[in-house]
Formats: sequence, C-alpha cells, structure tokens
Amino acid sequence: MNFPPQNLSSAQEKGAAGGSSTTESTEGNLIEVARRVDGGRAAWMTLFGAWLAIAATFGYTYSFGIYQDLYTRSHAASATRVSWIGATQVFLFIATGLPAGKLYDKGHFRVVVALGSVIYVFSLMMLSIAHTDKYYQLFLSQGVGMGIGGGMVYVPALAVQAEHWRNRRTLAMGIASCGVPVGGTFFPIMLNQLLHHSVSFGWSVRASAFLVLGMLVVANFCMTAYPRKSANTSEQPTKLKDLITDAPYMCLAIGGIFIQWGLYFPYFYMQLYTILHGMDPTFAFYTLTIMNGAGIPGRILPNLLAETYGPVNMIAVASIGCAILAWSFFAVKSVGGVVAFAIIYGFFAGAWFALLSPVLSKMSKNEKELGIRMGFAFALGSIGALTGTPIDGALLGSTFPWSKPIAFSAVRTSRIVPFKFPKLMPGACRQ
Repeated sequence: MNFPPQNLSSAQEKGAAGGSSTTESTEGNLIEVARRVDGGRAAWMTLFGAWLAIAATFGYTYSFGIYQDLYTRSHAASATRVSWIGATQVFLFIATGLPAGKLYDKGHFRVVVALGSVIYVFSLMMLSIAHTDKYYQLFLSQGVGMGIGGGMVYVPALAVQAEHWRNRRTLAMGIASCGVPVGGTFFPIMLNQLLHHSVSFGWSVRASAFLVLGMLVVANFCMTAYPRKSANTSEQPTKLKDLITDAPYMCLAIGGIFIQWGLYFPYFYMQLYTILHGMDPTFAFYTLTIMNGAGIPGRILPNLLAETYGPVNMIAVASIGCAILAWSFFAVKSVGGVVAFAIIYGFFAGAWFALLSPVLSKMSKNEKELGIRMGFAFALGSIGALTGTPIDGALLGSTFPWSKPIAFSAVRTSRIVPFKFPKLMPGACRQ
C-alpha cells in the first residue's frame, strides 16, 4: 500500500517535535493502516489454515451420525445415552469459545490454537483405544476431550479473519466455515468405508486421527495473528455485563439457543432414520455426506449475498428455511425424499451457521471485543446443542416413534422471533 509522501513527512516532523512517543504512535498507526488490506499472503494463508482447522475439528464433529448409528445398533448404549456423547461434544465445542475468545482478545491466539489442537488429537487417539462397550471411555474421549480441544481451535480460527479482511470479511468467514461441510462430507465416507470393510473400530478411528493431526499441524503454521497493541488506558475492556445489557445482541444469542435445540437432529439421526425405514444401508451411509456436501454452497452463496443485503437479513432467511424444512421431515419416507431433504436442509443449515459469525462481527465495536462477543453468543447457543439431541433420543426410546422428536425439533427450530428484528441491529444489517 502506498502512502502519500506529504503524510509521511508530516508525521515525521510531528514526531521530531513531539518526542519519541509521538513517533512510536505514528509508526503504530502506519502499521495499523498497512495491514488493513483484503488480501495478501498472510490473509490468504490464514484463511486456508482456518479452513483446514475447522474441517479437522468441527467438520469431524459432523460425522457423529456414524458413531450414533454404530453405538446404538451395537447396543453400546441406548439412543439417549449415545446422544449425550455427541451433544456434550458439540456443547463443549461451542461453549469453550467463551474462554478461548477472551484469550484471543488478550493476544494469545497461537498458544490457544496449538493447545487445542494437541488436546483434540490426543482425545481422538484415546477414542481409538476405547472399548465400545465402555460408555465412560467413549464419553470422556469423544464427548469431553474432543469437545474442549476443538472449541479452543474453532472460535479463534474464525475471529482471526477479522484481522486480515475488512470489505470481504463476511465472505472470508463463510469460506473458513466451509471447512465444516467439507470435513463433514469426507470423514463420514472415510469412516463408513473403513468400519464396513473389515477394519477394526480402533484402526478406523486411528487412521482418521493421523489425518486430523496432519491437517492441524499445517493449519497452525499457516494462520497468523497480529500482535496486540498496548491497551489505551481510557478504553475499558468489554465485560459480560456490557453484552447482557446489549438488547439486539442478546436477541440474537437467545434465538441461537432455540434454533440449536432442533437444528442438529437430522445430523445425528438421519442415517439411523434411513436404515430403520428399510432403505438400502449403503445409501444410508451417504445421507450425512449429501447433507454436509450441500452445506458447502450454503456457507458461501448466502455470505456472498450478505455483502449486499446484510448478514442479519440473510440469517433470517436461513432461519425460516430451516424451520420450514424441519416440519417437512414428516413427509420424508422414500429415497428421493431423503435426498431432497438432505440437500435443501444442508444448504439452509449451513447458511445459518456460516452467517452467525459475520453478524456477531458486525455487532462488535472493534476487533478487541470480537472474541468475547462470539464466545459468549456461542456459549449460550451451546445450551440448545447440549440438550436438543438427548431429548430427541429420549423421545425415540426403544420403540422409535419418529414423529415425536421430529415435532420437538421442528417446534424449537421455528422459534426464530429474535431474528425478525433487523431494525434493532442497524450496524449488523448492512455491509
């Protein structure tokens, strides 16, 4: 970026007259301006690293439907107890965003992401040596360990995009979050192929763990965060009290609780639903892949449109689409119905997840509070993620009356009222 010569000379003259402190302030401002570019090697490498990290962590989480089907049909535990493993993983994955986001705001990006990567890979390796009939081993490794480790990676990997992108921030965050459906498409295929072709449970999980390890190592080397400048004494750090009293922000956060109560039901139960309805098991193994694959354009196209129409308006459309499709699950009875539902639902659900971070970014006063805003909103939403699918499992029981969990999820997903007031959030409605 070229700076006007007169500005530089003026700054230097003021620095000479005012002392070294003014010179340092001017140099800091020049550095601040120089890095505010939408592009460049650091920005693209950070975007690629975030995409890899999210694919290896949150993308892998989206393959839990494979484990739900495996654990349930092998009688490792009831559908409800198995759901608690996946629900706890998603809950901790999202809730850990609060401390991780706060640490990111304090300038500890690299330490948090590296530590989270180590915890995540270690927990996945522990899952590979767990006994599938030992529920506590599955819960601790897959539910608790992978949830905490992945959460330490997810929020900082998204938040750091704000340091490298301005005009294209919404699209950049959408591309980064696109790692979720990519991982959610690849890992179910990999696990199904290994588990159903005479490869043991341990080595199937271990093979995926080695792949995740490689992806996270590359991601940690690719992502960069700029050093935090010393805080201005007149500028108070954002506190939780400030967030709680921010009405538009809390409307969005509370709305996230309701919609996530029902949003994960198809991701956890679609494969089991398809098999128990007498469809070809080979086809059932690919239902998650179809749904997650549809999330790839769902996480890019709406984010691209959000640059024109505003992220809040687009997330409202995505919320309404998810609510309508949740009710349409009652009509899914055939292979064609499953494919159509998986594609359309995957698109709208992917759009909702991808647009949430840009909306929170637009509502932040500055980059220094982006981490805590994202983390707190994600932590609240994790309440719905934690309790939603176990309730679905309890409603299924041992007789599998599918109408009950479908109705529960549809009602909860339809609670989109907090997203219908974009006028309350003018800063988030426009680019």
